[in-house]
Amino acid sequence: MKLQLKEIPRVRNINKADFIKHYYKPQKPVVIERFIEDWPAFSKWNLDYMKAVAGEKTVPLYDDRPVSHSDGFNEPHAKMNMGDYIDLLKKEPTRYRIFLWNILKEVPQLRQDFSYPNLGISFMKGLPMLFFGGKNSYTFMHYDIDLANIFHFHFEGKKEVILFDQSQNKHLYKVPFSLITREDIDFSNPDFNQWPALKHAKGLVTELNHGEVLYIPEGYWHYMKYVTPGFSMSLRSIAKRPKNLGKALYNIFIMRHLDNFMRRLKGQRWIDWKNAQAIAKTHNHIKNL
Repeated sequence: MKLQLKEIPRVRNINKADFIKHYYKPQKPVVIERFIEDWPAFSKWNLDYMKAVAGEKTVPLYDDRPVSHSDGFNEPHAKMNMGDYIDLLKKEPTRYRIFLWNILKEVPQLRQDFSYPNLGISFMKGLPMLFFGGKNSYTFMHYDIDLANIFHFHFEGKKEVILFDQSQNKHLYKVPFSLITREDIDFSNPDFNQWPALKHAKGLVTELNHGEVLYIPEGYWHYMKYVTPGFSMSLRSIAKRPKNLGKALYNIFIMRHLDNFMRRLKGQRWIDWKNAQAIAKTHNHIKNL
């Protein structure tokens, strides 16, 4: 048995009016296949190029270890020079990923290689972020703290992406006071005996190739797995729906600080309680289906 996943719609290209009408207003994901072929990044950006322009930069690395009470918010698990990291990606599979690496701050010249899409929405132009990963490395299923609209541009290789909208929370083993599901769920190949509620979850899936862009609407859960070594860039637009904007403000100014306070107060007991609650609440829901 597999997850109930439909393919994310694909278009070859798109104009502003069609994007707003068919995807942004109804908040539906889409893959645009030939959208950035006029960008210098389309022909220039690969792992070797990144090594050439940023090889001496120290980059933060993250793996798939479970969250610990001692971890700070977005605190890296290791650091390495970009050149050495790219050599590692090309040499062998590694769980280490680069997460939320601000290219404007670290390598300003890369800004010349792309432009902000003219799709009728405003972008947060100070936050173009890069993400790198090795073969079979992945991000936990999560949604972003600000519930932004995300445009995810992929470069080099292939990347699997699974999405769920917020209506599926009750099936996903969402961890309270956080933005993640249970970290021990393998969304590429879930164990339905251990996680039976996932049988009821309905989501979307795609495989991104070099130069393709995925539009992820506000608050969508996303799981990303690198089929081959590669990297992506995300551009963001602030949540516009009042409900989502309210959730974003709550996450940033209340929930995050409450969670950090409870970690300091209760330590690992707080993490363990949250993980237990994710199971209890989800299984209680499916009993009532």
